[in-house]
Amino acid sequence: MPSVGWVHRAWWRSNNATGNPDREAVYVLDEILGNATDLPITEHATDTAGQTLTVFSLFNLTGFRLSPRIRDLGGITLHRLGPRKDLTSMFPNAGKLLRGSVDTALIRSQWDEMLRLAASLKYGHATASLVVGKLHAASRRSALAQALVEFGGLQRTLYALRYLADETYRRRITRQLNKGETLHSLRRDLFFAHEGTVRRRMHEQQTEQALCLSLAVNAIITWNTAYLELALDRLSQRRGRIDHDLLAHISPALMEHVNPYGTYEFPVEQEYARQGYRPLRAPGGTSVERIR
Repeated sequence: MPSVGWVHRAWWRSNNATGNPDREAVYVLDEILGNATDLPITEHATDTAGQTLTVFSLFNLTGFRLSPRIRDLGGITLHRLGPRKDLTSMFPNAGKLLRGSVDTALIRSQWDEMLRLAASLKYGHATASLVVGKLHAASRRSALAQALVEFGGLQRTLYALRYLADETYRRRITRQLNKGETLHSLRRDLFFAHEGTVRRRMHEQQTEQALCLSLAVNAIITWNTAYLELALDRLSQRRGRIDHDLLAHISPALMEHVNPYGTYEFPVEQEYARQGYRPLRAPGGTSVERIR
């Protein structure tokens, strides 16, 4: 699971960006490549708006897997490498679905440039959002940009075939997206002032506002994670071992016990003097003994 901080920065940028949908997806790739935590990130699940052929290409070239849940999967163009007649003779049913063709000659001619671009992104010499913006801003698409689209068409076809054939893969994508939506819901609940509109004009002030929201989200996630672990330990002591497959469905982005309204006081010295955790609450609403 990626860290909350970089996920929030990507969410903030994409939700406050307008125009090309590439901006949303490549901002996420920016944050994945800039991940400063010890968590190994290998896969990113997203919705329809988070995927384009160029983004599929960049994710593969930089060593990550893009796993979207495309709304109209049957409407996308599936690509093939060889002539269509060869595939239809070998696969009478599936071959007809591969309507697009991949320009392998173009990919081969631009392969070194594609690898240089991937290396620049990996080592932080350029950002994906900047590169894609430059490639799409040109009045005439360059050979490199066309090669990225061709390679992305191949990668999206491989993804679609796996998505249709592997139920476990589909369930994993849905589970990740559900957790992501839970995290977005937590941010929206906290960012309720002015109906969630960013009214600061200066970039520095907008950044401060984003960081404050990130701090509040991280605090709630940390709190929930600590007490969920205690609650799970208590539950396992009472009912026996808990299946780890079930734990994969739990999200720490919970908001029911948080009151976002009013004036807050932070008795720092009192909290530092606190011993142990707060008492856990039983399902009936009563408190159980304090955990040391």
